[in-house]
Amino acid sequence: MQIKIFAPHWGSNELAPQAFIDKVAAAGFDGIEMSLPLDAAARADWTGRIADAGLALIAQQWETVFHPQFDAHKTALAELLHNACAARPLLVNTHTGKDFYSQAQNLELIALADAISQQHGVPIVHEIHRSRFSGHPMLLLPYLEKLPQLQLTADLSHWCCACESLLEDQPDTLAATLPHVRHIHARVGHAQGPQVADFRAPEAAAALQAHLQWWDRIVELRRAAGADVMTMTPEFGPAPYLQTLPYTGQPVANQWELNVAMMQLLRARYG
Repeated sequence: MQIKIFAPHWGSNELAPQAFIDKVAAAGFDGIEMSLPLDAAARADWTGRIADAGLALIAQQWETVFHPQFDAHKTALAELLHNACAARPLLVNTHTGKDFYSQAQNLELIALADAISQQHGVPIVHEIHRSRFSGHPMLLLPYLEKLPQLQLTADLSHWCCACESLLEDQPDTLAATLPHVRHIHARVGHAQGPQVADFRAPEAAAALQAHLQWWDRIVELRRAAGADVMTMTPEFGPAPYLQTLPYTGQPVANQWELNVAMMQLLRARYG
């Protein structure tokens, strides 16, 4: 099974497209994960540049966060997913639904995403993320029971934060969830937040080890399932995800360096 590692566009939005793409290629990533412009010409410019650089693409949609009302959320989700699929990415990672929507409403949104996925022939995976339908293990499990084919992006740092633990007390939850994972957001969280200051620091060792064990299991499951590719995106984010010093507001680490270092760790671990 081939491991492909993607660079997040999040945190580098100030760079011109070609400058960012060149930076990604020089660092040794296999591709880019990003939210694409709705404008067709701008989207084509991005996808053309990415392809010319020999990089793969994972498309994101997260902008439904701006639409708390269900009807507006559903309309935006459809537009954003069609736009993402039109770029013919390897897959689309979506922030779907809300933790305060009814189960029936979230199921309606998941069904919409599935229909769009089938229409375009592009896999759509739903990110484990706070405030979404998957924001807490006990929120997600009923959906897994109803939808055995549901495909997920594992950003388990959010569950660490939501559950105020490294999930040591939830082995059955993880056993039910990890077989559904098709994409990993390789960020390390901790019991009080979704991102440690620096995963290489001694004080982050326990959190890093917990995440590595989850990722190991996901890779093992995908290999056993005969998957051709497993995708991962180191996704350490900018402030306020990245902690800053009091008074000065200076970040305690360099976001890009963290993501490159995680990419290197993943390559060494998984080949």
